[in-house]
Amino acid sequence: MARKRKKRKSGSFFKIFFWLCLVIIAVWYAVNLFIIQPNVFYPGFQIEIPPGYEIHGIDVSRYQSIVNWTEVKNMEDNGLKIGFVFIKATEGTNIVDGQFRRNWIGAEEQHIPKGAYHFFVPGRNVQGQAKNFIQIVNLENGDLPPVLDVEIRRRVSIIEMQKEVKEWLDIIEEHYGVKPIIYTNIDFYQRYFQAGFEEYPLWIAHYLQPDKPRIENKWSFWQHSEDGRANGINGPVDFNVFYGDSLDFNSLLIAK
Repeated sequence: MARKRKKRKSGSFFKIFFWLCLVIIAVWYAVNLFIIQPNVFYPGFQIEIPPGYEIHGIDVSRYQSIVNWTEVKNMEDNGLKIGFVFIKATEGTNIVDGQFRRNWIGAEEQHIPKGAYHFFVPGRNVQGQAKNFIQIVNLENGDLPPVLDVEIRRRVSIIEMQKEVKEWLDIIEEHYGVKPIIYTNIDFYQRYFQAGFEEYPLWIAHYLQPDKPRIENKWSFWQHSEDGRANGINGPVDFNVFYGDSLDFNSLLIAK
């Protein structure tokens, strides 16, 4: 008799466990179906693009070679167009991107909102790096704020690197009268910039995410793919979204 009661209890346990698993699966499915919208594949851009964002853009450097900005401006796929571009300007204390001037003029002629970024080299003269950027980049009404691309540490300590980054940001903010944007990847951000830099707009690189980068801090731009395609550009190009609507975007643009 004892053995039979034990079997009935065991059977009841497995029934409860089975139905609990079904409930968990159903909840998970509902969340993914109704809350987390699946990315949409755009044949023209040849990538999946996260839904729910109004403004999309790209970033370019000499690696994209010569860009036909008229074709970039005119490209449209299922109602989606390229609404902004970040262009590499400088690196370190003396490097100027070989395509910067051509890209800067081309984007301006097509009235594509544009911003310039500096690739930061830790351990190099900070004032020299800021001067390199300032000498090359002239920002006007309607441009995006200057960007500091920081994604390498070299042999500099964390504290020293953060100090150098803050110095560059301060010099640039004083010169242009606007807070610069920090660009970095998700791992670098979580390791070095999660605290102490909240006042700066954040442009975060985090790929293979369905709807947003996995960070708690506020962000303004999200680089979600490095494999996009666009008319007028040979080879892959980074794709980004802006967090906000057109009013939010326009409020970020420089107004002198």
